[in-house]
Amino acid sequence: MSPPHRLRLDCAALVANWRWLQRQGGGAACGAAVKADGYGLGAREVVARLAAAGCRDFFVSTWAEAAALMPLPAGVALSVLHGVRPEDMAAATALPARPVLNTPEQVRRWREAGGGACDVMIDTGINRLGIAPGDADLLDGLAIETLMSHLACADEDVPQNADQRDALLAVAQRVPHRRLSLANSAGVCLGPDYAVDLTRPGLALYGGLPRGEAAGHLRQVVFPEAQVLQRRRVPAGASVGYNATWTATQETEIAVLNIGYADGILRGFSGTGRARVGDATLPFVGRVSMDLVAIDATAAPGLAEGDWVTINYDLPAAAAASGLSQYELLTGLGDRFERVWSD
Repeated sequence: MSPPHRLRLDCAALVANWRWLQRQGGGAACGAAVKADGYGLGAREVVARLAAAGCRDFFVSTWAEAAALMPLPAGVALSVLHGVRPEDMAAATALPARPVLNTPEQVRRWREAGGGACDVMIDTGINRLGIAPGDADLLDGLAIETLMSHLACADEDVPQNADQRDALLAVAQRVPHRRLSLANSAGVCLGPDYAVDLTRPGLALYGGLPRGEAAGHLRQVVFPEAQVLQRRRVPAGASVGYNATWTATQETEIAVLNIGYADGILRGFSGTGRARVGDATLPFVGRVSMDLVAIDATAAPGLAEGDWVTINYDLPAAAAASGLSQYELLTGLGDRFERVWSD
């Protein structure tokens, strides 16, 4: 039984976005963050498609996410960004993935388990996860594949970006490693000085706009679609939805869609969202509810029960319309969607 809403996912756009990000990094390898189930698209499917395009480095947050990706495509490396808790050690020593060590306790835990190849996060100023530069001596003797840090403000032009880069380079002079990594999606747009050996884009892969430099270069990947449950005529003066937030100024044709905030089409789209049928734009009316959205279907006289419409989900535009971040828009897409790839 197929659900009444689906995500149409554009493989060609995903791969084109990765290739553009790869070119921006100069000679650096371009990886892919696929945490949060591939930012809501389905991590296994994203990894398969990007690996086929040439991506070799992938990043998840937890060991449960790593286990869900097994077996990995041939030649692919996987890093687990949150490192190793005591509860993670059985998986960390069994799965073909590297921990990104973030704390002195994680370093100790990894050594006591026999060490092995690992990555290390250096905190250069975000004050979130990472080893303090002053504790770099704790890393002596580790088999560090990738020494990395994370930019706090890469989407802004601030001195902290260069300060963090310089701090990582300073630690790198003291700590043996094979590769350096610093740039997320926005960091890639800062140029090759930030790309170093390996970049870790996430948002931009999936059609998000991290900085103005990427405008016009990244393609939309995610297209939510929903079926019409009912078409109805609302008389002038009548309202639609909870709390009567929208009232018809004239007799209006309304279509009710089988989708709502339980699926990630959140209440921030109430009165601001748009759907599309062919060339017709159909505005949301009233409040988005848990499982239903009403749209003004006047511009689509042929739209009927059972027909499909596309929700406008160009990420920068949808973020502006809803007041939500592009990250929330992607990762909030619910499990009730059928995910359909156009390869």
